[in-house]
Amino acid sequence: MQNSLDVIIVGGGAAGFFTAIQIAEHQPNKRILILERGKEVLTKVKISGGGRCNVTHAEFIPQELVKNYPRGERELLGPFHQFMTGDTIEWFENQGVGLKIEEDGRMFPVSDSSQTIIDCFLQRVEDLGIEVRTLESVKDFFKKENLWNVTTKSATYQAEKLVIATGSNPKIWNHLQALNHHIASPVPSLFTFNTKDERVQGLAGISTYASVKVLGEKLESEGPLLITHWGFSGPGILKLSAWGAQQLFEKDYQFQLEINWLGHASAEATLEKLLKVKKQNPKQQIATYAQLKLPKRLWQQLVAASVPKNRIWAEVSTQELKNLCAELTQGVYHIQGKSTFKEEFVTAGGVELKEINFKTMESKLQENLFFAGEVTNIDAITGGFNFQNAWTSAFIAARAIS
Repeated sequence: MQNSLDVIIVGGGAAGFFTAIQIAEHQPNKRILILERGKEVLTKVKISGGGRCNVTHAEFIPQELVKNYPRGERELLGPFHQFMTGDTIEWFENQGVGLKIEEDGRMFPVSDSSQTIIDCFLQRVEDLGIEVRTLESVKDFFKKENLWNVTTKSATYQAEKLVIATGSNPKIWNHLQALNHHIASPVPSLFTFNTKDERVQGLAGISTYASVKVLGEKLESEGPLLITHWGFSGPGILKLSAWGAQQLFEKDYQFQLEINWLGHASAEATLEKLLKVKKQNPKQQIATYAQLKLPKRLWQQLVAASVPKNRIWAEVSTQELKNLCAELTQGVYHIQGKSTFKEEFVTAGGVELKEINFKTMESKLQENLFFAGEVTNIDAITGGFNFQNAWTSAFIAARAIS
């Protein structure tokens, strides 16, 4: 049996480290131990944002920030009033880590390297005297005489307070279920859509603003849509995958996706525009010049799917133009499966939110048990929002502990 500690943190990721640092900054004399099951700490930080680490997002209004969380929107509003994007930026700048804002609002270290964030945490932990132990896979944790006992392969540790910051970890969820917590079943949250539809074959790399919806469900989204070798990606698709995580899982990722390649333009309004083009360019082949600001190759594929080959505008019938308008504004694509988005393994699922006090991040069922990061049933769309949840929940848990 090891000497008793003040706080044990299970999970050597972003949320675990930030919790430990925040506690130690407020109460330097606390004895804090971070337990990490792997050989290295902060591995998810290392690969995030393509190795650049998307630290947060430049959204500074709590009511707007919460809209990026399919699960956790209501619960995070209070916490975001306590620790917000601006607080994250300030904390990192105080450590000498400058952040920059990109056009889409994502924020990265000025160095463009996730190693900057890792080095910052490792240095801070060392300065504050926080102990970190790797290759310490937790076998069990339980309460005994008001102390948490945490058993690993090599030892048993005791502490007054226990923080679970393991992210999506089924073994840890099983232990939490043994403590009467309910776990929302994990399902993938951020993913791209696979399709073999001929209309988008050979168009990999083309991106355009579109609105998309899953037929038969109340699932709609809009934003840049990227055509890939395997199907569809881009912010519009990823947003849809996040909000539809549970429904699309239940469909086994087989569904009909309706795409409006023109954003919100109606078929009727589009027909009016195409009739004007027909009047102005009667002898021009329809496929030669892209219309309606669409990428040329995409325009040509959609024309080929709805109008006979080599038609000039003068020859095309109104019905054929209506067919083209349907392709442009209501094209239906059969989705057959999903692919992981880059290396962003984001999962919906975790500790049920109604069992957590979001003023302290403490369990409502077990005294002195706290949660930080993705171990709870909170997840976000891509863009730095999952990390902001990690920083905020870690700050609130740390403040309650210290």
